[in-house]
Amino acid sequence: MVPLRSVVLAGGGTGGHIYPLLAFADALRRHFPEIRITTLGSPKGMENTLIPAAGYDLRVIPAFQLPRALNLDLLRTPDRMYKSAAAAGEIIDEVGAEVVVGFGGYVSVPAYLAAWRRELPIVIHEVNVPPGVANRMGMKFTKRIAVGFPHQLEQAESLRNARLVGVPLRTGITHMDRPALRPQALYHFGLRPDLPVLFVSGGSSGARTINLAVAAAAKRLAHAGIQVLHVQGGRNDPFDVPNDLPVPYVVVPYLSDMQLGYAAADLMLCRGGAITVAETTALGMPAIYVPYPFSNQEQRRNALPVVEAGGGLLVDNSELTPDWIERNIIPLARDRQRLAHMGAAAGQYGRRDGDEQLLRFVLEAAGR
Repeated sequence: MVPLRSVVLAGGGTGGHIYPLLAFADALRRHFPEIRITTLGSPKGMENTLIPAAGYDLRVIPAFQLPRALNLDLLRTPDRMYKSAAAAGEIIDEVGAEVVVGFGGYVSVPAYLAAWRRELPIVIHEVNVPPGVANRMGMKFTKRIAVGFPHQLEQAESLRNARLVGVPLRTGITHMDRPALRPQALYHFGLRPDLPVLFVSGGSSGARTINLAVAAAAKRLAHAGIQVLHVQGGRNDPFDVPNDLPVPYVVVPYLSDMQLGYAAADLMLCRGGAITVAETTALGMPAIYVPYPFSNQEQRRNALPVVEAGGGLLVDNSELTPDWIERNIIPLARDRQRLAHMGAAAGQYGRRDGDEQLLRFVLEAAGR
């Protein structure tokens, strides 16, 4: 196999675009230690923190939100896009890229356009239904589309002929042995080994509805013998938790090492973002999904197949109350047999090879 020498990866704005990009970059480096990996990002996205910290070269180019309606911004778009694509093209030429792989976010569009002008292979990875606006635009330049979940092929006409590869995940997740890591994780957080643990996370930013509902149910959970490991989220305000609980209720503002959270947990309460769903199912983690309500319902579409397979529960954002938690989460968290069945079903749905399968697809696109 002729090795790849230089690849440009484009994606930014949110963790849903950046984390798969980083996992795929790791796969490239494992297989081709001498490869040059260049990432394209926008000036203000999370990529400015996450990508350099992971040890990859980040080049920032102008990126503009793509208008969805006829307005003044639409009239400005061609000029803006020309400047952004020119900046992306200069970087592509400088590093001698052989293929461009995009993961979504507005910064991907100029990369797609610049690669198309140079007749370079383009591969797009998409995890949502409907596809994001940037990737929808990119689909005008390439037919090489990869998706993360089976339901995408059925629910989006534009993805009907895409390649199902899964979601690239960090090896810290895909190679993780939860039972083996559990004692260390419990000790790290100060949790007891003899009681179940509810792991609560609304994603890297957090989820106010989830935070307030669980905190308000803290006494009911504690008196039922259920410990809580609660990730507040980077963009959420602190919340009050009673300090006289009979069992641990641990709040952390942000958790960079999610492996420890997963290892400590018996059950998870979370949003339905693509990365969260991919990680929980890859690990066989029973989960209760609370999809983000103010969107086009892609989080519900992500979580519903897992729930239908028996790997979790689904609750509307508006229905998550302390009473709902008492009626549903407390009996579930104390039922080890039911949790085991849910975990096995989630694991049957999930997959751990998204990075390797996407690499295989990219190598085909690059003629390797």
